[in-house]
Amino acid sequence: MELDVTMTFALSYDTGNPLKVEADALILPIRTDSSGDLIFAGSTAEANSSLKGELRQLAADARFTGKPGSRMVVPTVGRMKARRVVLTGIGSADTLDAETLRKAWGSAVTAARDAGATRIVSALPEGSSGATLEGAVQGALLGAYRFATYHGSVKNEKPATEIASLSFVDRQLEKEVVESALARGNALADAVNFARSLTHEPGGVLSPVRVGEIAKEVAKKAGLACEVFGPKELAKMGADAILTVGKGSTNPPCMIHLTYKPKGARKGNRSIGLVGKCITFDTGGYSIKPGDAMLDMKGDMAGGAAVLAAMTALKALGCPYEVHGVICAAENMISGEAFRPDDIIVGMNGVTMEILSTDAEGRLVLADGLVYTARLGVGEMIDLATLTGAKVIALGEETTALYANRDDLADNLLASAKRSGELMWRMPLTEALERQIKGELADIKNTGGRAGGSITAALFLQHFSEGLPWAHLDIAGANRTKTGSSYTPKGTTGVGVRTLLDYLTEGVNA
Repeated sequence: MELDVTMTFALSYDTGNPLKVEADALILPIRTDSSGDLIFAGSTAEANSSLKGELRQLAADARFTGKPGSRMVVPTVGRMKARRVVLTGIGSADTLDAETLRKAWGSAVTAARDAGATRIVSALPEGSSGATLEGAVQGALLGAYRFATYHGSVKNEKPATEIASLSFVDRQLEKEVVESALARGNALADAVNFARSLTHEPGGVLSPVRVGEIAKEVAKKAGLACEVFGPKELAKMGADAILTVGKGSTNPPCMIHLTYKPKGARKGNRSIGLVGKCITFDTGGYSIKPGDAMLDMKGDMAGGAAVLAAMTALKALGCPYEVHGVICAAENMISGEAFRPDDIIVGMNGVTMEILSTDAEGRLVLADGLVYTARLGVGEMIDLATLTGAKVIALGEETTALYANRDDLADNLLASAKRSGELMWRMPLTEALERQIKGELADIKNTGGRAGGSITAALFLQHFSEGLPWAHLDIAGANRTKTGSSYTPKGTTGVGVRTLLDYLTEGVNA
């Protein structure tokens, strides 16, 4: 089956009065004052007047708060051009940032769709800018995402409503501003949704080889160079760790190298390396996972998905830096060829690794990926991985753990995460815990035990950072949500993509 990666509804901007447009639903953003009361002004006041004051009264009756992410659907019973009004809260004027906009339009679009709307019109807040429109576009596209590749038709069951069009109607923005906002909002949302779709794919479909094929396909569209290294090339370059992890499967491992070079880039210009763990299915190997723990292990490639997705949007977002995306893809299975506890393997940089657990395989493939990326001559590296359950114990499921060997790199990534609406917390690279991964028969062990497990995993990776500025993002748990939220439906999240893209376009020199 073809990968379901982008939204299909038409997205546009028109000049005029949104209340004069026929639609199934009209989205109206509504502010609150300093005391938390709703402010009916502009289009919202006009709609309230058209409904004989009932909009304000119904909002009061329903205790609609107007907080970001809150929404309310009101039928217009023929009194307006739109069949429904969707009030979406944007809070007070001083809270109108990109995250508020994503929440507001993610909530509103899904509420409209769930109420049966296919043609949606949206007003914008008074005084909107291109950034306002871009944030609303992101929220709408992210919130409306569905992964429907494997849904068949059930007899006598009404198919789910799908949005046909969303038009922003406003009197304020110039053509060039609108074009840029729509393009940027689309590019970012498509990247996140691409990562979501990749991570949703079953492990029986998305093998390492298939990831390489997809990377080649999207690289052509995104203006990227792409190389895929199979077992022979990996052996030649000394990537013993990736080969070791992948040798238990009939699906061979590979390393994918994507390169983005903006126009005008010269040799010696700043370059950044992104490295993603891409275990397309993880049984744990001979350190086999319990049955419940093996569920959702198709998502153990979320770090690789985030890197691939972020790379596809760099040209559209105007990233000024040379970026290398390296994806370490393997399947951790059990067979007579699979690696074992007590095996010893050699990293590309000569560091030897003693295997205590074959379920601590992600750090092994990243070890080769980091060294390979460092040898490309990049100035800094960021890796992403669903690496440890210990991270979930320490920070919960939603928050990404950040480890970094440079304060400025950590600070800039934290700032990008905040602007992107992704939760992130810096964790310490506690040097004293190095003793827990000190090897007995090799240089280091691939696990330091339960105590400080996320920290010792990061310390393990630091042995392969080659002295470069380096950050490690442990996204375990954050790659999925069991409940969903305003613009993140239940399932895979595409975590890390927004932070990376903000960092590469806004945050590198912040």
